[in-house]
Amino acid sequence: MRQQLLAGVISVLLLGLAIGVWHLATLPKSGAATVDSEYAKLVGAQAAAGSKSAFPTPVDLGRKLLDHLREPFYDRGPNDKGIGVQLAYSIARVLLGFGLAALVAIPVGFLIGMSPLLYRALDPFIQVLKPISPLAWMPLALFTLKDSNVSAVFVIFVCSIWPMLINTVFGVASVRRDWLNVARTLEVSPVRKALAVILPAAAPTIMTGMRISIGIAWLVIVAAEMLVGGTGIGYFVWNEWNNLSIANILSGILAIGLIGMALDLLFSRLQKAVTYAE
Repeated sequence: MRQQLLAGVISVLLLGLAIGVWHLATLPKSGAATVDSEYAKLVGAQAAAGSKSAFPTPVDLGRKLLDHLREPFYDRGPNDKGIGVQLAYSIARVLLGFGLAALVAIPVGFLIGMSPLLYRALDPFIQVLKPISPLAWMPLALFTLKDSNVSAVFVIFVCSIWPMLINTVFGVASVRRDWLNVARTLEVSPVRKALAVILPAAAPTIMTGMRISIGIAWLVIVAAEMLVGGTGIGYFVWNEWNNLSIANILSGILAIGLIGMALDLLFSRLQKAVTYAE
């Protein structure tokens, strides 16, 4: 308990230090050189005159975050949606792609883990496909699927499947031989052996793969939405860059980090629950 309290204090101090440095770095600077008129049009006359940094201060970001929190789910057209709406699109795509990957990766991982023959036959394909960046599949997905939303889900499926598949194979193949021998002696059916013996033993490793996959999926969806556009937190960040709203970009980045942390905490709790249940 004492260590947790100390860790919390240190975290707060580090946050305060970061905000303090940020505040000092964005203080108005007198005597700054005036930039050309084109840049003035982009960043605003006040920043161009050198009276204030074009980068928002912590107070500016705080005001912008309050604006987003007051009305997170508004929808005023294709390029004007609340940050809550954009996050909802991204989370939905991630959960759909992740769920489809789990439906494929876990059963296939069971089969590969239980069969050395299948493992040797499929391992070359896994080793070739696994290192390919998920975003490399985006042009093919857009060409074949003809839909940006479906293509984004497909990319999440591709990036999510490998950690779950590999961890499932490892977990199933690592089940103690003694337990399998007992099940064989008792003439337990293959389905019952998989559900009653192998699954509980491999569950912690499978959950580790799922936790890794959800983190990668959340990373990839931001980049995918920047490519396909339309909706999502990735598109929101890119669109705000086109609008030169640095405060909105920082708001989107903060939202991405918080949602990513929440997803990781959720799967961390599930992983611990499965491990303790074992």
